[in-house]
Amino acid sequence: MRQPLVAGNWKMNGSRASVSELLGGLKSGIGAVNTAEVAVCAPFIYIPDTQMQLDGTAIKWGGQDVSTHESGAYTGEISAQMLTDFACHFVIIGHSERRAYHGESDALVAEKFTAARAAGLVPILCVGETLDERERGVTEQVVARQLDAVIEHCGIDLVGEGVVAYEPVWAIGTGKTASPEQAQEVHAFIRGRLAANSQAVADATRVLYGGSMNPKNAAELMAQPDIDGGLIGGASLKADDFLAVCKAANR
Repeated sequence: MRQPLVAGNWKMNGSRASVSELLGGLKSGIGAVNTAEVAVCAPFIYIPDTQMQLDGTAIKWGGQDVSTHESGAYTGEISAQMLTDFACHFVIIGHSERRAYHGESDALVAEKFTAARAAGLVPILCVGETLDERERGVTEQVVARQLDAVIEHCGIDLVGEGVVAYEPVWAIGTGKTASPEQAQEVHAFIRGRLAANSQAVADATRVLYGGSMNPKNAAELMAQPDIDGGLIGGASLKADDFLAVCKAANR
């Protein structure tokens, strides 16, 4: 059985004080979470604080993006090796906000996946469609294109060393959530796409849901057979809400 994973994506939120308070709350409550793997992906500048507070706990941490380059004249970029210097375990790759606001192509996302794995990081590969794409009935084509770009560049075995997160763009930060049936349909499609290359990889790869998952809908979403946890945005900024989602992931 695939171990559930609940990963918080704080995005560009927080201060040293609020991060300390949030992590303190998570540390106090995480003991009740006994089967799900739990992680938080902090803004780069708060990763050292996150490491100091979470070191020795069951909670892992990671970054929200990574450069394709190891070093050099790339102002503002953060390399995979820099993340591993602070014991990061995960890194988010290809989030829709990176694709939309920073023009990240499928090819660039695939290169970032490779860079992350080369450094020993576990990439959380985000795929998903916009509202316009869903209404035009091209969800599967969009998700297939995004996923295939990484499979073709990295190979299916390397893809199997990461995590896939289905994030319908129309449900991120909007309060709208895909119904359990809608989410399961796309998760099953993703697993089928992986299976077309390797059934073993498809069976082992965790596919997370990431579109406004919260304490009220988490249990129903994660009861679906192909939903292995969540990539949590807004609900990850409140310790009680995030812990509630983590508990809903227990199997």
